[in-house]
Amino acid sequence: MSDIYKSISARGEGLYKESGSRFIAFAIPVETEDEVRELVSGFRKEYHDARHHCYAYRIGAAGAVWRSSDDGEPSGTAGRPILGQIDSAGLSDILIVVVRYFGGVKLGVPGLIKAYKSASADAIANAPACEKIAGSWYRVGFGYDAMPQVMKIVKDMDLPQRARDFAAECSMELRVRDSLKEDFLERTSTICNFVDLI
Repeated sequence: MSDIYKSISARGEGLYKESGSRFIAFAIPVETEDEVRELVSGFRKEYHDARHHCYAYRIGAAGAVWRSSDDGEPSGTAGRPILGQIDSAGLSDILIVVVRYFGGVKLGVPGLIKAYKSASADAIANAPACEKIAGSWYRVGFGYDAMPQVMKIVKDMDLPQRARDFAAECSMELRVRDSLKEDFLERTSTICNFVDLI
């Protein structure tokens, strides 16, 4: 299996209007379910006057972590069509939230499915696509004297970094592609105080 998969690199927005109802869709790159919860909660607050906040997401290289929500719409008319658009585009590490403002006219099941599907497809079309490499974030801790060896590993393996803290006890978070995991763990085992999967 290839360790490269498709995602989006930045937010995209979409819109669908039908019989006075407005369906505003947002496609957002995500990597964790915590991010999803925070974002969905944020949309509920920001668009507190909207009738529904339906969503779907898929996370991970294989897209194994997923969920969809109809948020009060008839079962299967919102979350599933949104997820269907994510799957049709072959994407992962993506959340789509569709905010619905009710226009006073009921659209019926086929109308709702079309609306959520169309708004989601528009948001995906307006989000920049990217390729991602399957991997995981690790938090590593090491003494200041081990800094040169750790930085050599980071450079040799071309590891993205974040949350760097170089005090007396140093730590940082590194993203390791799945195909390099064994080599990374072997090389850091003797020089790091801890190597934790995040």
